Amino acid sequence: MPLWLEPLERLIEAGGAVLVVIALVAMLLFSLALERVWFFRITYRRTRNALIGRWARRSDHLSWSALTLRDVWSRELIGRLRRPLPWLKLLVALCPLLGLLGTVTGMIAVFDSLALTETSQARAMADGVARATLPTLAGMAVAVVGLLFTSRLEHIIRREDQRLHDRLARAVEETDA
Repeated sequence: MPLWLEPLERLIEAGGAVLVVIALVAMLLFSLALERVWFFRITYRRTRNALIGRWARRSDHLSWSALTLRDVWSRELIGRLRRPLPWLKLLVALCPLLGLLGTVTGMIAVFDSLALTETSQARAMADGVARATLPTLAGMAVAVVGLLFTSRLEHIIRREDQRLHDRLARAVEETDA
C-alpha cells in the first residue's frame, strides 16, 4: 500500500468504513464553510459596495419601481450569501446518523466475531465495543462544529440583511445632502 494511503488504512482499522465516509462528509462540510468565509470576506463585500454605489447613482429613489428594484437587488445579494446554507444543514444532520450507522455495523461485527470464536472474553468484547462507538464520537464531533458554524452563518446573514437595508437608505440620504 502506498505511504499516502496509510492514514486511510488506520482510519478504517480504527472505526470501519463508515469513519472514512464521516471524514469525507467532514471535509465537504468544512470546505463549504471555508468557501462561505471566503465569499463573505471578499466577494460579498465587493458586490455589496457596488450595489450601494449603483443605488446611490440612481436619480429615482422614491418611486414604487425604484423601491422594488432595491428590494430585488438586496434579496438577490442576501440569497447568494444564503445559497449553501441548506447543504450545510444537511451535512450537519447527516454526520450523527452516519456515526450511528458505524456503531451499529461495528457492534454487529463484534457480535459476529464473538459468536465465531465462541469465547466470552470481556476484554475482547470491550475493545470491539470501543471501536464500534468511535464513528458515533466522530459524527457527533463533526456535527457540533458544523452546527456552530451554521448558526454563526445564519446570524451573519440576518445581520447583513439589516445592514444592507440600512446602508442603502443611508446612501440615498448622503447623496441628497
